[in-house]
Amino acid sequence: MFLWLAAALLFPSGGLCLAREEGYRIGARDVLALTIYAGGEEQQSVQLTVSPQGTINVPFIGPVKAAGLTVSQLREQIVAPLAQDYFVDPEVNLYIKEYQSLQYYITGAVTTPGLYTTDSRQTLLTLIAKAGGVMNDRGNVAYIMRDSTGKLREGETPEELISKNKSQKADLDRLLDKGDMGQNVPLHSGDVVYIPLKRDLDVAQSSIYMEGEINRPGIYPYQQGLTALNACLMAGGFKTYAAPSRTRIIREVGNRKEVIRIDLNAVKAGKIADIPLKPGDLINVPESWF
Repeated sequence: MFLWLAAALLFPSGGLCLAREEGYRIGARDVLALTIYAGGEEQQSVQLTVSPQGTINVPFIGPVKAAGLTVSQLREQIVAPLAQDYFVDPEVNLYIKEYQSLQYYITGAVTTPGLYTTDSRQTLLTLIAKAGGVMNDRGNVAYIMRDSTGKLREGETPEELISKNKSQKADLDRLLDKGDMGQNVPLHSGDVVYIPLKRDLDVAQSSIYMEGEINRPGIYPYQQGLTALNACLMAGGFKTYAAPSRTRIIREVGNRKEVIRIDLNAVKAGKIADIPLKPGDLINVPESWF
């Protein structure tokens, strides 16, 4: 396993071009490379560091808010005033030269869990390495939840995040023991990685997950004979704008997800049979279209 961790540290990109992420939100201390062209000639070429207040000082324009924007959004904020007051049809070449505000949170069965701020994009394997590796009693699954570090700071648990958000899973046995780099998920800034202990994973796999327009979404213990409608009632019933007729049961079957659709209004009316649940099922009740 440690050979794979070392390889990941030496080659963190895993053969992918991770440096340019369209969805990345610029943050404080990021270094941007900016070149302005007009009339077929280069007018200015500078490197700009995002201030702690989230701004950059753009030539000709002055302070421009950068933090929280994507590169394409910031480019639009720069082009518009240049075209209005300074040049005819200006072109702006803008990219992130140094990432200084990438943040990832890893918790669970690792040696040093916590928030990691880095200046380079991470993969699951490099983040595990930064956290000192996995513990001997780790489970065989890593859950990756996008844009969730803020929710974790607000007090939500990893289990709650899993139940409320669509998480991506990686098979740690295949990644760490067999070197299957297809499981080495590229991470995005703001991701939360949760690696349960084996005993906790056993508990999680004996639970059901409730999400959507029900009164008490969350994780509930699986009980023999539990059905979809009974589970919704156990979770406090439906909210005012719920659409029970479009309820989905999301079930893992091997390495794929099976989606079972059921009209719980028809179940309540006795028109169709309810569906028995299995451990690990996720029940999603969507919002009404009307």
